[in-house]
Amino acid sequence: METTVFNPAQQYMLKVLSQVETEEELLELQQLISSHYSQKVEDEMDMLWEQGLWSNDKNEGILREHLRTPYGRREK
Repeated sequence: METTVFNPAQQYMLKVLSQVETEEELLELQQLISSHYSQKVEDEMDMLWEQGLWSNDKNEGILREHLRTPYGRREK
């Protein structure tokens, strides 16, 4: 039998999650975690912008980029 070893962050989250009793509490916790990581991304983007490593041109380039997987026609 394989044993799972949790790191300290995982152990902490398990303790926190054990206190969640309702679906509403779970949704609130999910929102808090989502907001936390969203803020981290925003802070990182601000830093890239301030350092000149990101620009409106790069934003526009991403918006124009075609990211869909090309699928060929199937022969019957």
